[in-house]
Amino acid sequence: MLVPLKAIVLNLLSLTATFGAMVWIFQEGNLSGVLGFTATGTLNTSMLILMFCIAFGLSMDYEVFLLSRIKEEYDRTGDNQAAVATGLERTGRIVTAAAALLSIVFIALATSGITFIKMFGVGMALAVIVDATLIRAALVPAFMRLAGSANWWAPKPLRRLHARVGLREAADPVALARPSLERAEPRSKDAA
Repeated sequence: MLVPLKAIVLNLLSLTATFGAMVWIFQEGNLSGVLGFTATGTLNTSMLILMFCIAFGLSMDYEVFLLSRIKEEYDRTGDNQAAVATGLERTGRIVTAAAALLSIVFIALATSGITFIKMFGVGMALAVIVDATLIRAALVPAFMRLAGSANWWAPKPLRRLHARVGLREAADPVALARPSLERAEPRSKDAA
C-alpha cells in the first residue's frame, strides 16, 4: 500500500518542479532570448494538462519498470536493501538511455517557431530529465530503503485475496507440469 502512494507523491513532486520551471521560463520570460519567444505573462492551460498527462504516464512507466525489478529481487531474496540496489543497478542504464532519447526528441521540439510547441518540448524534456535523475535515481531508492519491509505491507483482506486468487510473479512449476502429465497418461477404454 505504501509503494503506490509513494509513486503518486514523487510523480507529483516531479511535475511540480517542471511546472515551476515552466512558469520561470515561459510566464516570467527568463531565457526568452535564448529560446526565441516573447513572454505573455501567462501559460496555456491546455498545454499544462497535456504535459501533465504525458509526463505522468511516462514517469509511472519508469516507476513500474523499476519497481517490478525490485519486487522480483525482493521475492527471490527477502532482503529489501539488496533488492533496491539490484533493481536500480539492473534498470538504471535502460531508464537513463530511454530518458536521454526522449529528452533529445522533446528538445528538438523546442527549436520550433511556435511558442506552444516550444513550451511543450522544453517542458517535456525537463519533466523527463527531472524524473529520470532526481526521482528514479535518488528519491525512489532512498525512500524504499528507508521504508524497509513497510514497502511490501498490505492489509489483511488484500493479502487473503492475493493468497486465494494465487497471483504470482513466477509460475508454479508443479502447476505448469500438471496439464502435460494428464495428456501423457494413457486413458483407459472405460473412461472413453
